Amino acid sequence: MIVNFDLNAIGVFTGILAWSVIGFFAYQIYKKQMVKPKVWKILMAILVGLFSFSINWNMNETMFRIPILPLGVWILYFFCKGKAGRWQTYRTFAWLGFLMNFVFLFLTLVSIPIYHMIYSENEPSTYISTVENASIITIHPSAKNPTLKEEKLLKQLSSMSQEKIYSNQWYDDTYKNHELIDRKERFPYQLIGASPKWGSGLNTIIYIEDDGKGILISTPKKQLYFRSEESILERGE
Repeated sequence: MIVNFDLNAIGVFTGILAWSVIGFFAYQIYKKQMVKPKVWKILMAILVGLFSFSINWNMNETMFRIPILPLGVWILYFFCKGKAGRWQTYRTFAWLGFLMNFVFLFLTLVSIPIYHMIYSENEPSTYISTVENASIITIHPSAKNPTLKEEKLLKQLSSMSQEKIYSNQWYDDTYKNHELIDRKERFPYQLIGASPKWGSGLNTIIYIEDDGKGILISTPKKQLYFRSEESILERGE
């Protein structure tokens, strides 16, 4: 099963598909049984069967759990073994729950490249898709009071180039090479109210460079820096 995967449209679809597979096979098993157990008991047997001893595996910053031992199946056997016919009734559903761990794992592995194909991490348009409610706020005393050029921002997203982040150099330029009174923040503005591409599930903080041509996108996992040819800010007189 997945331990850590961002909530997004692809992930939701994957979850719905996986549970649909579970429902299909559970119904097929149910039809073949002579004794028809109650639906809620079938569901409980499947959920218990999902529990397993697993090993963790990290790929593309996503943590997975690979099931090794069917702990849930053993637990259900322990509680059912003393009751005649109970284990025979529910064991198939318990094993179905355990095997569905591999279905979840497989569908997630398939969904990861699909997600990155739809929501490219190297395209600023993935992080900034709609700007109808967007605005600029100042986050440093050295900042002016510009306004955002929404149309220009959207127009330049496709042509922005990704640049390397020079963290140490930027820090030195801001804090070591200037006196406190002359110090200027490299990214004194924050873009708020902009929305990422629908279904991406992204949570970002977007900073605007002092010249209005650079944007620094910060996610819980990484930072990306893009530059445009023209400023997306309109400065007042």
